[in-house]
Amino acid sequence: MHGVFVYVLSVSGLLVLVSFLPPLAARLRLPYTVLLAAVGVTLGLLLQGFSTFDGLGVISDFVDSLAELEVSSETLLYLFLPVLLFETALAVQVRRLMDDIAPILMLAVVAVLVCTFAVGYALHLVSPLALVPCLLLGSILATTDPAAVIGVFRDLGAPRRLTMLVEGESLLNDAAAIALFTLLLGMLTYRTDGGALEAASSFLISFTGGALVGFVLARIACVLVMPVHDQPLAEITLTVALAYLCFVVADHYVGVSGVVAVVTAALVIGSVGRTRISPTTWGALEHVWRQLGFWANSLIFLMTALMVPRLLSGVGWEHLFYLMVIVVAALAARAAVLFGMLPLLSAFGAAQRVSHAYKAVMLWGGLRGAVSLTLALAVTENHNVPNGVQSMVAILVVGFVFFSLFVNGTTLRPLIHLLGLDRLSPVEHAMRNRALALSLTGVRERVVDVANRYQMDPAAVDPLVAQYGERIEAIDRERQAEAALHDRDRVAIGLAILVSREEELYYQHFTEGIVSRAVVEFLASRAVGVLDAAKGQGAEGYRRAAEAFAVYSPWMRGANWLHRRFGIHGPLAQRLSMRFEMLVAVRMVLGELMLFTQTRLSQVFGPGIAAELEELLRMRQGSVERALEALKLQYPEYAIILQNQYLGRAALRLEEADFRAMHTDSIISQEILNDLERGLGKRRNQVEKLPKLDLRLDTAEMVAKVPMFAGLPTARLAQIGWLLKPRLYLPDDRVVRRGDRGDAMFFIASGAVEVMVPGLEQPIKLGSGDFFGEMALLTRQPRNADVRALGYCQVLVLDERDFRRMVQRDPELRAHIQAVAERRKSPAKPAAAAE
Repeated sequence: MHGVFVYVLSVSGLLVLVSFLPPLAARLRLPYTVLLAAVGVTLGLLLQGFSTFDGLGVISDFVDSLAELEVSSETLLYLFLPVLLFETALAVQVRRLMDDIAPILMLAVVAVLVCTFAVGYALHLVSPLALVPCLLLGSILATTDPAAVIGVFRDLGAPRRLTMLVEGESLLNDAAAIALFTLLLGMLTYRTDGGALEAASSFLISFTGGALVGFVLARIACVLVMPVHDQPLAEITLTVALAYLCFVVADHYVGVSGVVAVVTAALVIGSVGRTRISPTTWGALEHVWRQLGFWANSLIFLMTALMVPRLLSGVGWEHLFYLMVIVVAALAARAAVLFGMLPLLSAFGAAQRVSHAYKAVMLWGGLRGAVSLTLALAVTENHNVPNGVQSMVAILVVGFVFFSLFVNGTTLRPLIHLLGLDRLSPVEHAMRNRALALSLTGVRERVVDVANRYQMDPAAVDPLVAQYGERIEAIDRERQAEAALHDRDRVAIGLAILVSREEELYYQHFTEGIVSRAVVEFLASRAVGVLDAAKGQGAEGYRRAAEAFAVYSPWMRGANWLHRRFGIHGPLAQRLSMRFEMLVAVRMVLGELMLFTQTRLSQVFGPGIAAELEELLRMRQGSVERALEALKLQYPEYAIILQNQYLGRAALRLEEADFRAMHTDSIISQEILNDLERGLGKRRNQVEKLPKLDLRLDTAEMVAKVPMFAGLPTARLAQIGWLLKPRLYLPDDRVVRRGDRGDAMFFIASGAVEVMVPGLEQPIKLGSGDFFGEMALLTRQPRNADVRALGYCQVLVLDERDFRRMVQRDPELRAHIQAVAERRKSPAKPAAAAE
């Protein structure tokens, strides 16, 4: 049979077979991976037991093609592993992963090392194998397969945190275990010397180097995807190419872990790519990768399972004993990490506590799968590995994998049920009843409305309406019997819902083209912090974390320092522009959350809890409004430009939707639609450009606004402007500190400050056109008050030396300043300070 024909027929036949396995696994209530393994071994046994299936046409050719199919471990690793890893990592929510990054890293790295050495030393003590081959076997068995476990979790509705712990562990676990496997295989085949220090450094370099390669290539892909924006076929193709390029470049060219590179790249695309790839493409991309992952997982498992009968040739009773030893050693090592080391992280405050029920499921749910079988196949194909080692590794890995699948995998569902992890907590049960009652009431009303609209007979309508009434009454009875929820629990649940809804709205407005990419990334990351604070500290934590939306980031303060110290305006203008857009977006979303609370959450939690949630939202709205108002007052023209940009984005989105609706209704042809969308694209590029923020640092113009300089000739204003140094102070910045030496005078060009004079109950507020600090210059005494910026405040600074020169050259100006200074010596007349 021709080579290409063999591969086409065998692969297509296997795809037909796997298409029927998911519904069969659901019917049998078995994990899909367990059924895959069983079918693969069955096919392998059939191929071993029967030499030919003549007379069955295409079925005979399919069986013969499977018998002739020769797939090396290198083919499986390079063809399927990048897809399998990329798809798994792409589906991981990086922000959720970071919530439990400490226990995940403990299980992914420390547990791999513990399992490797526990299995290796245990096998070395009872078998004739040397230590390095035993450690190699341990590294192969350290890889875990999440496919079967996650499938069971989703079917049973296991807690989301448990699912994330297992999924995150398996994702990073494969990367660490394969990097360790590569190192040990090199030691076994004498490619490395095998020193402990060299081994540790090689592992560290391989792991961190792979992460660096994956990160760099993923960021490059995020840049390259911009020219093909709104081209779904091109954008998705670029991500597929990225998965393979990461693996090849890292493994073949750089000499580091290709597995780590692929995982890192997928995590970057999953977290950052959502805003780089066009919103219409992202959903299709996720669907394509789920399909590719399903194919890769199914084919790699079936192809390796087909080889199991061959790998088990030469099995003896002693192998059964060795298998029992490594099973006990692996479970003991995993238990030591879960119940011994993991609690230390919680004790030192490095991670949230993981319950014993979670640990028990994670202990029993550490299933092994296709990756372990593929690595074992790689050992058997390496001619530098002794035959005895090849046989032992193949037999024990296959035995361990199938023990974990057919024993652990089939009993995992009863274990989860026994521990009660598939049942709702009292809080969740109460929420479920409230939500169900709300839904059933709405459905009953809509059923009555539909019946009236279509004039249906009451005999047909009344029984159905009565059924819904009975269900609502049953839920009400159950709600009366259940334990009462504390208000703090209701508030905590409501806040979690609000923050999750807030993050969704940010991405929704980004999809609609209203919010820019940089702003949605910033706001989404801040929302995660608010959610964590709300979960851990309730309303108080939410209140404190939400204040971060209105405060100034270190980047903003750094840009302000560059402006004040070196006169560099660009970074500050960019940060102010982003801040303005961010505040507008938050204000818009908070308004939507307020409506969501009033219309939906009030029905679920009751008016009292809804009122408390609304009060927290109003608190945030007030903070955002004050920050936004300060920017508007400081830069009114810029505020108009940005608001116009928002409306422009929304208008373009409406135009696009209208054009597509007309095409769907056959009013316009595809050619006309293409022409209209090209015009939209040009205008969208113009709207998306960040408007330039004019800081209005023209000193001559600023000087002309100060009353004491009003009416001076333009030439004189320009001369004074050369002496004055503009500075921008952010809200709450300290402009002058009491007790400091008076070495400068300040003119307020725009904004406001408050002067906190000792002995006065209320601070003196100065605004645009006022000046202060002249008393210290005139008397050469220390500052007698603190001055703080109330909002964005632009001041003109005149130092002592320039001040004295200016006053000496202009007698009239000197007399005017002295007169004002005399009036301001008396704190009883604070109004004079505004002159």
